[in-house]
Formats: sequence, structure tokens, C-alpha cells
Amino acid sequence: MNDTNRTQGQPQPSDKKTAALHTLQELPRQIERMHRRFLDVVRLELGRAGVRDISPVQVMMLGTIGAEEISVRDLIERGYYLGSNASYNLKQLVEGGYVERQASARDRRSARLKVAPKGREVLVKLGELELQWAEPLVKAGDDAALDTTFRTLRQLERCWSDAVRYAGTANEDDL
Repeated sequence: MNDTNRTQGQPQPSDKKTAALHTLQELPRQIERMHRRFLDVVRLELGRAGVRDISPVQVMMLGTIGAEEISVRDLIERGYYLGSNASYNLKQLVEGGYVERQASARDRRSARLKVAPKGREVLVKLGELELQWAEPLVKAGDDAALDTTFRTLRQLERCWSDAVRYAGTANEDDL
């Protein structure tokens, strides 16, 4: 490559593509680190609030249920509880009074779940903390960057979901 062909300070298209591919390769690891850090912060805040009978993964399960009434199957399919036994965690949430489980009248193997008042208290606290954590980003005022980040992560999720669903590989049009 000839330096006279370069715009000063601007990478060539092939350099941009290489950088973008490298970034996309690093994203899964960054997402995992962020998820683990988020769980660490939730664990810390649970301890500060004196809540010792629920884990951060269980809090995430509460958040997945949210204000809805959902089936156990939907909970498992919607959430990504890596490194955890979802059935065990759900049992602990029910026994701890955080989730109410209603067996189906038609099929005893099936059950509906909803967050109990005790679980709603935890979700309210978590919501307040999430707003507090978001404040510096909101104050920075770069709404476009935040929106772009969110849309990019959603596109990547769709691309990966399609790769799993259709057992194929992603093509450039998907990204």
C-alpha cells in the first residue's frame, strides 16, 4: 500500500474491514465479561440490601418473568442462565417466596409462574439501581451512540440466533 493513497489518519477500506472483523470477534468475550460484572454488581447490591437468600442469577430470572405470568418453559427459553441450573434456581425462588408457581389444571407437568410481592421488592430495588448506573451515560448525552450500540447488539443476537436456528453461517447481509 502506498502512503499517498491514504487519507491522513483514515484507515483504508481493507483496514476498516479488518478492524470491524476483529471487533466482532471480540464482542462475545466483551459481552460475557459485562454479564459477569453485572452479576458481581447485583451480588454486591443484594448484600448491601441485606438480601442473602437469592443469587444474582435468580434475580435475573425474576427480571425475565417481570410483570407477566409465564410458563416454566418460556422462562427457560427466554433467559440465558449460563453456568446455572435453572430448575434448581426456580425451585429456590419458589421456596424463598420470590415466585409463585401455579400448576396447570390440565397438565400437572406444566406450571405458570409469576413474581410474588417479595420478588417485586427485589425488582424495584434493581430497577432503581439500574437507573442510578445509567445516569452517567445519560448525562454524557450521547444518545445516538447508545442507540447504535443497542441496535448493533440486537442485530448480532439475531445473527447468532439465526445461525443456531438454521444451523448455517451468517452472511454479510445479516450484519
